[in-house]
Amino acid sequence: MSEIKRQKIALLGNPNAGKSSLFNHLTGLNQKIGNFPGVTVDKKSGICSLPDQSIVEIVDLPGIYSIYPRSLDEQIVAEILLDHHSASTPDKIVVIADATNLKRSLLLVTQIIDIGLPVILALNMMDLAVKSGISYDLKALSSKLGIPVIPINARNGIGLEELKRAFLQPLAPSPKPIFSVWDDAKPAVQELREKLKVDNDYEAYQFLEQPKSLKFLSASDQHVVGAIRTGYNFFPGKFQGAETIQRYSIIQDLLNQVTLKQGDNSWKQYSNKLDKILTHKVWGYVIFFGLLFLIFQSIFAWATLPMDMIDTLFADFSGFVKNALPEGPLTSLIAEGIIPGIGGILIFIPQIAILFAFIAILEESGYMARVVFLMDKIMRKFGLNGKSVVPLMSGVACAIPAIMATRTIDNWKERTITIFVTPLISCSARLPVFTILIALIIPPDRAIGFFNLQGLALMGLYLLGFVAAIGSAWVMKLLIKVKERSFLIMELPAYRVPRWSNVGYTIVEKTKAFVFEAGKVILAISIVLWVLASYGPGDRLENARETVLSQSANLRLTEQGLEDRVAAYKLENSYAGVIGKAIEPVIKPLGYDWKIGIALLTSFAAREVFVGTIATIYSIGSVNEDDQDTIKERLAKEVDPETGNPRFTPATGFSLLIFYTFAMQCMSTLAVVYRETKGWKWPLLQLLYMTALAYLSAFAVYQLLS
Repeated sequence: MSEIKRQKIALLGNPNAGKSSLFNHLTGLNQKIGNFPGVTVDKKSGICSLPDQSIVEIVDLPGIYSIYPRSLDEQIVAEILLDHHSASTPDKIVVIADATNLKRSLLLVTQIIDIGLPVILALNMMDLAVKSGISYDLKALSSKLGIPVIPINARNGIGLEELKRAFLQPLAPSPKPIFSVWDDAKPAVQELREKLKVDNDYEAYQFLEQPKSLKFLSASDQHVVGAIRTGYNFFPGKFQGAETIQRYSIIQDLLNQVTLKQGDNSWKQYSNKLDKILTHKVWGYVIFFGLLFLIFQSIFAWATLPMDMIDTLFADFSGFVKNALPEGPLTSLIAEGIIPGIGGILIFIPQIAILFAFIAILEESGYMARVVFLMDKIMRKFGLNGKSVVPLMSGVACAIPAIMATRTIDNWKERTITIFVTPLISCSARLPVFTILIALIIPPDRAIGFFNLQGLALMGLYLLGFVAAIGSAWVMKLLIKVKERSFLIMELPAYRVPRWSNVGYTIVEKTKAFVFEAGKVILAISIVLWVLASYGPGDRLENARETVLSQSANLRLTEQGLEDRVAAYKLENSYAGVIGKAIEPVIKPLGYDWKIGIALLTSFAAREVFVGTIATIYSIGSVNEDDQDTIKERLAKEVDPETGNPRFTPATGFSLLIFYTFAMQCMSTLAVVYRETKGWKWPLLQLLYMTALAYLSAFAVYQLLS
């Protein structure tokens, strides 16, 4: 029983084979995302309960077509499969295969069998196979491969109980190898097996074929592999092409024996008809941008009510705490630092959830693959690979995984350009900044009776970021003198009705990541800001009341007016005020004061921190006990002491919106660019370029609108 509980089962398969759906069904919400050791590749794992009440760990490996890696994600998979003596080696591997295109999937299956790992073949999309008329003799297929074959439908959970029962059974590697190593390679393979005690011929053969995937070997063992390769003139990929041809020949013979009935493509007629419209050279773009417009309209229209409720709730709760607890630093910290900080996190959950719901629906339905195909023609004109569309589209969610997604781009120039321009795509971290500022300066009116002006503004900012990204890519295309071409090869999946449980998992997972990852930073900075804004150098804060009284001796101030002046004096002379005043001369041409300057600095940790900082800064000061203002109301009431006009005028608001559209997103993005480019050259150039673009653009906007 204890061995079953310690089982580690890896899910493997081609892209779009249904791995994510199966993973979600097996693990539910008992899943987490981390990194594989030593790299920034995402590692999704979760806990699955089996029929005997034991549990196993499920690991969702990146999608691959073959054991031969072409990208970093695929290389990680190759390392896991070839390192049989590691603690991370799976006890069983489930290869998810598309039943409607079994020939393509069996290439990977046969390679895993020959490596000598215990394999279960999960034949997915059986409903589509039935619809197309395909029928297989699954017992014969299992017998000929020497592995269990289990039909499933990962979208609705059919066959999963049988799959879980298979997890409980002992499973040995298949006794029926598929491919025999070439005679020319056998002497090198035999010598390597003897010296490194490798399990079988094909595993040793892979050590010689792909030395870059052997990072798990010690330096001395790598030296042995290198010496054998040199001695036998064994260069990487020497036999790969011939092996693939032979494997497909074996696979075709196998399919001829186990296929009871061939299918046809009539079941794809519906998808083909849709593609004539959705990938049309004109209407395809109209529909895509129409969908974008709908998404941004919905983010404002549907999220307004819950956001206002959360905003009011935390404003009231802050006032309640301030009145209920005894006056002192701890009460002030809770009421003016922690509660506004938490409110600044939770207020954007409705918008984050709506954004990721739309993204998940587009991916689940198969439309996102069409977007990649559709945008490929445009991308190539700007020096980008068609595969660059995936990171750029992912950048709408977060730049960090988007930059990591560039590993699928083989061409160095196109990958570098994609990494460089991806942070210009407005991510979900910018969404809180955009929405609070748009709500301040743009009325929630409708144009032409239907269009929401705030939604139009939000969409305009996202399009502006996209235009800046492809414009920058075009410039880099001219500056980087490397002539190398690559091509986009991808399969368009059939259109499917989204599986709402998968959409739900995505919303929960992404929202949880925002709350707990970004939230930790926001809350920590909110507390630090409260300290900086509540204390200051010398005794100026202790003597604030006396100073203000002497300065206001000739003014007829009410008690509340006096308290307002005292609070403003304390904030201005606090440590936060000192820092803000120091940078104010630099940012004043953009229309910003020292309070906004503090938010600019803190938001470099994470863009969404801007709102938490503003909430904290403007919650410190006068708050009428009978009138607990919300964040938006406090900002709307803020006055420029020099002009007497509102601080957040349209000129200042648009200047801030433009600044945050172009400015580098966060420190984490820089760190990921450093790791992906293996040096500081590109992240530093990126930081300087985006900061200069943001500053100059915001300056121009403010000066034109003032």
